[in-house]
Amino acid sequence: MPVPVVLFTSDLRLHDHPPLHAALSSADAVVPLFVRDRAVAAAGFAPPNRSAFLADCLADLDTSLRERGGRLVVRAGDVAEEVCRVAAEAGADEVHLSAAHSRFAMRREERLRAALEADGRRLLVHDAVTVAVPPGEVTPASSDHFAVFTPYYRRWSQAHPRGLVAAPRRVRVPGHVHGERLPARADVTGVSPALPAGGESEGRGRMAAYWRRGLDTYADTHDDLAADATSRLSAHLHFGTLSPVELVHRARRRGGPGAEAFVRQLAWRDFHRQVLAARPDTAHADYRTRGDHWRTERTARADIEAWREGGTGYPVIDAAMRQLRHEGWMPGRARLLTASFLTKTLYVDWRVGAAHFLHWLVDGDVANNQLNWQWMAGTGTDSRPNRVLNPVLQAKRYDPDGSYVRRWVPELAGLDARTVHEPWKLSGPDRAALDYPDPVVELAEGLDRFRRSRGRPEPRTAPRGS
Repeated sequence: MPVPVVLFTSDLRLHDHPPLHAALSSADAVVPLFVRDRAVAAAGFAPPNRSAFLADCLADLDTSLRERGGRLVVRAGDVAEEVCRVAAEAGADEVHLSAAHSRFAMRREERLRAALEADGRRLLVHDAVTVAVPPGEVTPASSDHFAVFTPYYRRWSQAHPRGLVAAPRRVRVPGHVHGERLPARADVTGVSPALPAGGESEGRGRMAAYWRRGLDTYADTHDDLAADATSRLSAHLHFGTLSPVELVHRARRRGGPGAEAFVRQLAWRDFHRQVLAARPDTAHADYRTRGDHWRTERTARADIEAWREGGTGYPVIDAAMRQLRHEGWMPGRARLLTASFLTKTLYVDWRVGAAHFLHWLVDGDVANNQLNWQWMAGTGTDSRPNRVLNPVLQAKRYDPDGSYVRRWVPELAGLDARTVHEPWKLSGPDRAALDYPDPVVELAEGLDRFRRSRGRPEPRTAPRGS
């Protein structure tokens, strides 16, 4: 009997894995394969944090397969060449793969299909593995994708996710198909000091813990910066150690405002993927151009470096940017604030910020990262392109006692809630004693610059933002 190959990509789990389930349903043995694609590193998509997390994921997947009598086969090189080579060694006539939706992934799929068909083999692509509702499953009458989230969410909520499939009890792998040594986190340099551990076991443990103590209050607490009340499951969704379909089913069974708000965030994830699938160029080009003449590395180097290093003089912005470097992660509210500050206050090209986030974020993926940056920059799907988040007002709302700022900006640890978000208002010896920079720009000045750049008259009084 032929032995199918299951090519793992961003679906590094055994629970609810349709490609593996289908392969095992038709054969007594399979080859679970992961190819360390050199093109990913060449394109700059293998920075240290994600490489280290990936190493954890592969080690955990290999351990889980060995507990079931199998193992993970790891190869390195060109994906199409290595898959064809493994398929020939195994005598496979089929290769199973999860659908992906970036331009890079779709081109990889096309190349792999052509190479396999040239060898007389088939590529079977499975939908709804890395998303809950695949791109194209819900569409408006007038377009191939939804450009606004709210109508998309209404249709998305009416869709019925596929049923779950159980993790296999046993996986047999042919002994004559060999791979190389698995990568290890210890091999990677430049990793954030507090980068979390990766792998399906870690992800499922984190999911279970959040279900016990965090999900029910998610709607009320997910924007509370000091509470650290988000699920922190985003990296596991990015690497596919958790199934978005399983999370939707579990949350809906739980019910309540917290679960509903959590599911809405999963819908945002699918929304961005259907936009990217329809418009792959939005990974680097404006979805809706506004005629901006952005400042760039060449024209705003000092401001950009201050933002990257957490030295803008705006405490909540600096706290978030320092957390990013230390953990390879930051909460969603902090991402919105830092993106608004860079694009709307400093008027720097959103691509500069998106590239920095992609370097550090362990959950950084093209769809969510680029389209969230465009949403905040006013070039994406937001129906309010001039939305500006005032960092001081937002800090007072989402970090009212300053705990988040004091955690990440120790220079301000001695300030109370009245002054911690506006240290520039201190005077005399109190201000002189702070080893903390003055603001790189006045908020009103930044807003005026942004409005002038889009051909709008300067307001008599600069609005305060939201």
